[in-house]
Amino acid sequence: MAKAVKANLKMKIPGGRASAAPPVGSTLGQYGVNMMDFINPFNEMTKDMQGATITAHITVYDDRSMTFRVVGMPTDDRIRAELGIQKGSGKPNSEKISKKLTQAQLTKIAEEKAHDMNADDVEAIKKMVAGTARSMGVEVEA
Repeated sequence: MAKAVKANLKMKIPGGRASAAPPVGSTLGQYGVNMMDFINPFNEMTKDMQGATITAHITVYDDRSMTFRVVGMPTDDRIRAELGIQKGSGKPNSEKISKKLTQAQLTKIAEEKAHDMNADDVEAIKKMVAGTARSMGVEVEA
């Protein structure tokens, strides 16, 4: 029989730097989970992603055990990193960012995101990434 799920959590944590300090300690502590069971494997798994913000999806069960999976950097962070910009446009419909996302950059981001998405089709993922870019005021080259 499957274990009863007590909580589904989503946390953004710097790669390789999870610690018992908030948000990790305070969040897992309230569910009675041994936080070291999360911190050590998470840091080991993300040690090559130092500095990047990693999203962890954590499922906590009634018996105080848990499972987690790591999702890569958010799409908007990847776009900002690729273009070397600090932030997107505050008014994406009227004010565009001066830098454009090339098809090569779009493909690169889509391929990096492919393992996080529930799609195998890189073209479909490129459309999702392009949509995120447009919502940030970044134009995508045709």
